[in-house]
Amino acid sequence: MQVEAENAVSVAGTGTLVGGKTRTGTKPVALLLQGSRFEFKYIISEPCAQAVREYAVGFLVPDEHADPERHYMYPVHSLYLDSPAMDLCQATIHGLKNRFKLRIRFYDDLAESPVFFEIKRRVTDVILKDRAGVRRSSIRPLLAGQWPTRNDLAPGSEKFYAALDRFCTLRGLLKAEGWAFVSYLREAYTSADGLVRVTFDREIAGARYRGAFKLPGAEAWIHPPLGGVVLELKYTDRFPNWMSEMVRAMDLWRGPMAKYVAATTLPDGMDGFLAFEV
Repeated sequence: MQVEAENAVSVAGTGTLVGGKTRTGTKPVALLLQGSRFEFKYIISEPCAQAVREYAVGFLVPDEHADPERHYMYPVHSLYLDSPAMDLCQATIHGLKNRFKLRIRFYDDLAESPVFFEIKRRVTDVILKDRAGVRRSSIRPLLAGQWPTRNDLAPGSEKFYAALDRFCTLRGLLKAEGWAFVSYLREAYTSADGLVRVTFDREIAGARYRGAFKLPGAEAWIHPPLGGVVLELKYTDRFPNWMSEMVRAMDLWRGPMAKYVAATTLPDGMDGFLAFEV
């Protein structure tokens, strides 16, 4: 399994996130030439989240999917895949280079809604994502190891077949299978050009995957004691001046926050070692 995991990492072509607390982080020179995406994460109190929102709305607008009746929040659900030895989770725990995650993201349980097969890669602080919309009828065979065809793609996602192909290549090399559902409520704001984004994640919970692609009942979920709201500041290439000023003014300090491993040390009562990433 170790050799196969290393092969999978090689195929993904990813890098590592350096741990520890910094305000901004160092950008690799080569990546600065490519329109790099960055994500900085913080755990903050609810009063601090309100202050960040008040500051950010001077520069951003609510996400198009935000529901004003739910305080501009919407649900986000993911099924995370991992190898039998949980190589992807272990890579995050140990801060290894060339790490990535495999997940199936969705926003409701409606049969007609697509799901999104995603590879999320991290190269130091740079975030790289491959994503393909997939028909729900294709989830079970693809999770079982079937090779994808273009018929598996959801309408409008035809040009993203290569992303689905890469996902299934990594799934096969790792012998990856579904491990855990993760759900949370996201409040999101974005710039008009989509290059800057601020999100607040609340009510984070995880549940063991039992073989059915359907969110389990309330009794199956556990809630990691994260100690606050998960704030993410996201931008392309250049850290905005206003965002830098906000970080300084509110004394925000970054730290490693891989939600896939946030619950690994909890006594979860769910048949052994379980990890979550949201």
